[in-house]
Amino acid sequence: MEVTSSLILIGAALLLISVFTSLVSLRFGTPLLLVFLAVGLLAGEDGPGGIVFNDAGAAFLIGNVALALILFESGFDTSFASYRLAAAPALTLATLGVFVTTGLIGVAAVYLLGIGWIPALLLGAVLSSTDAAAVFLLLRVGGITIRDRVRSTLEIESGSNDPMAIFMTIALVELAVGHLPGDAVGIGLRFVEHMGGGAALGVVGGGLIILVINRVRLDPGLYPVVSLALALFVFATTNVLGGSGFLAIYVAGLIAGNVRLRGGEVLRRFHSGLSWLGQIVMFVTMGLLATPSGFPAVAWQAVLLAVLLILVARPVAVWLCLAPFRFSAPEATFVAWVGLRGAVSILLALVPILYGLPEGQMLFNVAFITVLASLLVQGWTIGPVARWLGLVVPRRRGAVDRMQLELPGEIEQELVAYAVLDQSPVARGQRLPRWARPSLVIRDGQVVPFQRARQLQAGDRVYLFTDPRTVPLLDRLFAEPRDLDEDDRDFYGDLVLRPETTLGTLAELYGLPLLLKQADRHLADLFRQEFRDPEIGDRLHLGQVDLIAREVVNGAVTSIGLDLEPARANRHHVPLLPSPAELLRSLASLRSRISFRLWERRQRRPGAERR
Repeated sequence: MEVTSSLILIGAALLLISVFTSLVSLRFGTPLLLVFLAVGLLAGEDGPGGIVFNDAGAAFLIGNVALALILFESGFDTSFASYRLAAAPALTLATLGVFVTTGLIGVAAVYLLGIGWIPALLLGAVLSSTDAAAVFLLLRVGGITIRDRVRSTLEIESGSNDPMAIFMTIALVELAVGHLPGDAVGIGLRFVEHMGGGAALGVVGGGLIILVINRVRLDPGLYPVVSLALALFVFATTNVLGGSGFLAIYVAGLIAGNVRLRGGEVLRRFHSGLSWLGQIVMFVTMGLLATPSGFPAVAWQAVLLAVLLILVARPVAVWLCLAPFRFSAPEATFVAWVGLRGAVSILLALVPILYGLPEGQMLFNVAFITVLASLLVQGWTIGPVARWLGLVVPRRRGAVDRMQLELPGEIEQELVAYAVLDQSPVARGQRLPRWARPSLVIRDGQVVPFQRARQLQAGDRVYLFTDPRTVPLLDRLFAEPRDLDEDDRDFYGDLVLRPETTLGTLAELYGLPLLLKQADRHLADLFRQEFRDPEIGDRLHLGQVDLIAREVVNGAVTSIGLDLEPARANRHHVPLLPSPAELLRSLASLRSRISFRLWERRQRRPGAERR
């Protein structure tokens, strides 16, 4: 009994330490997952805690369950709109990008570590996956707002490349021990079974979750339990049948999260909490399992591999994969930089140990050091790099104090509460639309019917019923305005134009070149032609000026900015990854300069004028 209580006490203490240490890390900007990993290292056998934990099998089991919970929540919280915006580039990165990274790191590992090709490629596969927990945490909780297409690409890639990395890791380990056919046909069939089965069973599992939650009448407190049980059931069943359970649980979360579920907000909060728990448990467990005393033997090789991964392998993979998708140089550079490695790589590094490979412990130590380097270097610099590259989207409005409560049953309405802020439009006399009449107003601690409250005042708490889709419109009425600064001008331009403004009018005002047949075209039509799904911040080059999408509603540009000094938007950054078109232009310019220099030299030679 005492042993059991001691284990529970240790587990609770580590969990509480991780949670409360995160408050300090947020204050100083430290990556949270690095903090969780450090807690495990300090509590482990080489740290002050002295806890001896060397059960790789138990750690692998804990990591699998935790990763499954994280992937389900990441799918559950990803909208189909993100897939429409960035599915092709993200899935290309999640497949081809994993292969490219595996190959490049594998080649480097052969020469740096002096190991065979299969163990080297195995290390490449272990390090090929970006960590969903790290990416989601830094993008969603990191305090920066990135352009939608870039953010969606990173989130979808991080959620969907784990199954590919896991398949390659398992396949290479089985190839090393002789359990997998070495021919391409056998590996190809295993790949189709693994990934195809995972995707198909994930769709079925998502449908099952929707059916049970929306059709079966249960006590409200049981719906989160049912959703968790069904998600893990899908994960385990798919694995038993030979498919990718990680892909299945991600797809199931994606399917279930994009329909209206009974108690949907409660489910989201529940799975968000489970995802946090999974991240903490997985990172602390991996920290406990590690033995830093063995790191010095491979330290410099691991650090050099981390440098190659961050500065060579990941950028090359991103450049190759995003080349067909018209990402700008700053966007591609940022995607390359946010290739964080995390607990997934450490978890996969346990597989060679579990299979008894001689190089298993060395590969684990190298992977652990690489993850530490990635979290230290990339995790600590996400915000500064985004601002340096000019990709941070300025906030469209000031502060807003809102609380939402989903109503039970099938009613598609929510109870929304707003605190009326001093400088908000409603406090300054703006009338609420007819469809947003408050049910009651609380003023000075007293309940006041809206009919008697008349003009809303600062400090009022307003309660109203509305369709969830109208909440962004209400936010505009209850939000305080925000002063514009230089970054807003850089991003949105100097002037605001209406979408129905014609090219002819714009050319006449600013002396721009124009073909007569285009004079009557609206500016909104240009964005619709150039971008399949325009988003805020998209730019069109028009002579010496830029047109910028300031507001987008349902895929249509409704407000356009005019930037009279386009070079100003690029003065803060020097992109590391030029797009293919930019690279070709640079090469053509370089070729022209070289040709001109050679011509000049020929002209200076004696007798050049006579010839």
